[in-house]
Amino acid sequence: MIVWLNGTFGAGKTTAARELLDLLPGSVLYDPELIGTGLRLMLPEKRLGEVSDYQDLPCWRRLVVDTAAALLSEIGGGPLVVPMTLLRQEYRDEIFGGLAARRIEVRHFVLDAEETVLRERIEQRAEIPGDPGASAEVRVWCLDQLAAYREALPWLTADAHVVDTDGLNPRSTAERVAEAIREGEGVCDIVQTPEPTSETLAAGVLLFDEQDRVLLVDPTYKPGWEFPGGVVEPGEAPARAGMREVAEELGLHLPTVPRLLVVDWEPPLPPGYGGLRLLFDGGRLGAAEAERLLLPGAELRGWRFATEDEAAAMLPPVRLTRLRWALRARERATVLNLEAGVPVGA
Repeated sequence: MIVWLNGTFGAGKTTAARELLDLLPGSVLYDPELIGTGLRLMLPEKRLGEVSDYQDLPCWRRLVVDTAAALLSEIGGGPLVVPMTLLRQEYRDEIFGGLAARRIEVRHFVLDAEETVLRERIEQRAEIPGDPGASAEVRVWCLDQLAAYREALPWLTADAHVVDTDGLNPRSTAERVAEAIREGEGVCDIVQTPEPTSETLAAGVLLFDEQDRVLLVDPTYKPGWEFPGGVVEPGEAPARAGMREVAEELGLHLPTVPRLLVVDWEPPLPPGYGGLRLLFDGGRLGAAEAERLLLPGAELRGWRFATEDEAAAMLPPVRLTRLRWALRARERATVLNLEAGVPVGA
């Protein structure tokens, strides 16, 4: 199990985490900031200059998951106590989704406090000898992050168990967290999707509204928006897999087998294995059908119809390219064969 203590700077995550070690037998402190420190030493300056924070590095997010799994295996199960600010929801999706894929339970807690209290705590770090956050430059950076914390609070409070640390010392905060763990609070209800061990075959279904906008869904377990669909199971027909996924994800049972639009070969890109990605045309939904769409909370947090231009701001580049070719194939009533998003054999 992982106990993830989230919150902005000044919330008391690190001091509470150390106290929590005494309250959770066999627990170990795991600080992903050390991974960031190591990457700063190893990565070329050019790459580091392309990001404003080490959390923006995909390799940091992957290493956080891989290191957690390795530590849990080494110590015989944990729990791991992780004091780490995580304010980007898409990064939370990627990291927690990766942990869920490894069958690692996550308890997510947000240590919260009034902004005046947070500012006082950050400023007080100047008086602590040896504190890496004591410098004026670091304190200004921490204060600047309060705006990002305020912006993240809506999804954080919906995702995690909140512990108000106003007036609490680190020990009392840790006791609140430990009590919440005993009561079963903080469980991160996220779908567990086993990581592939070889190339995969996946089927997506494009559904459209009466204005020909395409339906996109927002998974809880990975960053970025996506099409309804998923991995084709052994012995399953791809189109039927897409129909099954639409029914499971949206509660919508397609009356006919959807028409194939695109076959895209996705090359292996470590740590991914790649494989074939198929997109089918699921047809138009009437307004009444759209209103009846259902979402499994552990897998999808939202859906919306989007124009092609709107989808450009929502989809990762690989999925956007695939969508654009699928829309062209739909317009021309044809099927396109792609390799890494590029048409071939036409």
